[in-house]
Amino acid sequence: VHLKESGGGSVQAGESLRLACAASGSWYYTRYCMGWVRQAPGQEREGVAFVGTDGSSSVADSVKGRFIISTDGAKNTLYLQMNNLKPADSAIYYCTRTVTPDGGTCPPPLGDFDFWGQGTQVTVSS
Repeated sequence: VHLKESGGGSVQAGESLRLACAASGSWYYTRYCMGWVRQAPGQEREGVAFVGTDGSSSVADSVKGRFIISTDGAKNTLYLQMNNLKPADSAIYYCTRTVTPDGGTCPPPLGDFDFWGQGTQVTVSS
């Protein structure tokens, strides 16, 4: 599967952006986890928000109440609505996906994600 992000850009603090991740190619699995991970310069990757095909979802405490993750009905497109953006949200945002094995959770450790997009830059100025 190929993942491609869009929707990044430069905004002022307090504004909103909506990221999209389009999935294309072959995908045969019915149980999987999708989400958004961000990385700022000099910092480790941070899981932002995830959604599983079992209906589970999670959002990092740092963005709770401001970011909303969703999918289209077919789960071919993943969205991240980002409201009330802060300078600390500035980072490259990556879309990611992996199969959820029996007994597995969504999200697994970030290193267990198999498929990644190229990323989209989000810059928030004060």
